[in-house]
Amino acid sequence: MVADLGYGDAGKGTVVDWLCERGVGGRPVSAVVRHNGGGQAAHTVVLPDGRSHTFAQFGAGTFRPGVRTHLSRFMVVDPLSLVVEADWLAAAGVTDAFERLTIDGAALIATPYHRAANQAREIARGANRHGSCGRGVGETMAYALAHPDDAPRVADCRDPAALGEKLAALRDRLSADVGGFQTPGVIEVPPIGAAVDTYAAFAATVSIVDGAYLHGLLRAGTVVFEGAQGVLLDEWHGFHPYTTWSTTTFANATTLLREADAGEALRIGVLRTHTPRHGAGPLVTEDPTLGLSDANNPANPWQGAFRFGHFDAVAHRYALEVAGGVDGIALTHLDTVTPAMRICRAYDWTDRLTPGPAGDLDRQEALTRRLLTTTPVYDPAAPRDWVGAVSEAVGAPVVLASHGPTARDKRLLVRTPDLPV
Repeated sequence: MVADLGYGDAGKGTVVDWLCERGVGGRPVSAVVRHNGGGQAAHTVVLPDGRSHTFAQFGAGTFRPGVRTHLSRFMVVDPLSLVVEADWLAAAGVTDAFERLTIDGAALIATPYHRAANQAREIARGANRHGSCGRGVGETMAYALAHPDDAPRVADCRDPAALGEKLAALRDRLSADVGGFQTPGVIEVPPIGAAVDTYAAFAATVSIVDGAYLHGLLRAGTVVFEGAQGVLLDEWHGFHPYTTWSTTTFANATTLLREADAGEALRIGVLRTHTPRHGAGPLVTEDPTLGLSDANNPANPWQGAFRFGHFDAVAHRYALEVAGGVDGIALTHLDTVTPAMRICRAYDWTDRLTPGPAGDLDRQEALTRRLLTTTPVYDPAAPRDWVGAVSEAVGAPVVLASHGPTARDKRLLVRTPDLPV
């Protein structure tokens, strides 16, 4: 199981690709299971031959022949974006992405109506934007909570009449909520009939399965659970309201394993040598003078700027505790280390953030307000040994060191029966 212990963008995709290339414990990886998030994910994988792809819904092991992708019921599936992503993969040489894809029919669908409502709400927030990606994932989750029986799901794509009724109700409710979809800058929504036809064509193309399929997949071979976003954005334990409508810890993957009676899994947490954040919200160690850049994360109209901070051990220790610990850390971006970079081990008011009860969003919002005015306390100098310093600062061993974007740029530091040798 691979999870980001920051605000996202730590390099989950490249770690998953490395696992799928090498195998685990001497066994090839047969599938990647996505267990949270949706089409807003951006997991970039670069191959030694220069080909690259930023994975959104397909698993980040898709460049590896034979590695399947399974989208679990915890995913928010965007069928239209999946089709576009399959075309991008075909242009990069992967022509069988759909043939290697299965989707749990219980997964929610993110539609253009969700996306339009998401964008209208974010525009209405003005300077108080939450940093949404504008892709409607949170809107999909919120609608399903409010109208569980009417929320469109992947299996509905096989029943055009029922899907049409759900889409019409969805469109009308969301349009009324946001005062219409005519706000400048909001995407144009399609007629219901056109949407139904598109989803029916999608259902005829992909393999839609039930929950029992994953049980067989787990028994058949080695699986990598690929998380999305970061633990510090978790819907229950992140710094509200600058969070996602998704459980970003290992919890969903653990639930799927338990349901399949599949035992435990190796837990890998991913961190960068600095702490970035794309969009609004607390970033205690933010320092624009670091001079860092990330070509895979340009500024965009919805999230805004990609921000950089020094390594925030306080926040990452909090993420580790929220996630229930890890077996090892994958430390990425070691090739970007500079003498100006520091480690923050404490804030001006504490050296530990204590997780609260899941769902206490008032508590999380109060913590957010405190973090927005917090001053970091840094080590006096950059560490000579980043791997050792990060391991000591967060209290977990660094087992994989990444000095670049490809699988060849990664070095296994701790050999175990479970990790590739």
